[in-house]
Amino acid sequence: MALRLTSERRLDDDLLERTFTLGEIPGFLWTPASASAPMPLILLGHPPLGLRTMHPRLAARARRAAADGFATAAIELPGSGDRPRRAALEQARADLRRAMKAGEPVTDEIIDALVLPLVGKAVPEWQAALDALLSLPGIDGPVGYSGGVISLGIRLAVAEPRIVAAGLFAGSFVPRAMFEEARRVTIPLHVLLQWDDEGNDRQAALDLFDAFGSQEKSLHAHMGGHTGVPRCAGDTVARFFARHLK
Repeated sequence: MALRLTSERRLDDDLLERTFTLGEIPGFLWTPASASAPMPLILLGHPPLGLRTMHPRLAARARRAAADGFATAAIELPGSGDRPRRAALEQARADLRRAMKAGEPVTDEIIDALVLPLVGKAVPEWQAALDALLSLPGIDGPVGYSGGVISLGIRLAVAEPRIVAAGLFAGSFVPRAMFEEARRVTIPLHVLLQWDDEGNDRQAALDLFDAFGSQEKSLHAHMGGHTGVPRCAGDTVARFFARHLK
């Protein structure tokens, strides 16, 4: 798929934001405006809420990464934002909302239908985006992955050798099949867990961390719900990527 840059603007004194399309997939690329040498790249994972909705948070993460000398990028996930809706995914989301509203357990069948097709389609798209982004002037790797959906990060860590480190947010449902894939992850990992995340199974998140095959892995747990991530957590992630991408 060909990447086409569609707009460019400065968000502040030293952050350049460019929008692009990869085929029909929209995306953002952020770089330090004053960069003079090729820089590493961090792929910014995000929940399937749409890039427009996520833009303020993504741009804030990009601003911090740019201050550390990194380019960052994000693409729209399948079935999200302005991309065509996927009937099976919409049904899985509806089943999830129904179960949670009724206070019922979220079954393995719902989790599989919600996550596995999304990961299966999104990972090749992220790899195509990586091909295109690394061909741009000023971006040459190494590459990191930061954020959620955690199952997407797991699959990318296994399938994409250009990704050398990952910072993962343990805040999404994880199919049982992903635990076996987690055993094949060997790159350095920094995992963030919100201890009181109302929508996340804490024990499953701990079991997943235990399953990762990486020799270097750290788990940082903070009190608070899904959206209560403390500011200091970003500083710790930044230091992790500085160690592994510089």
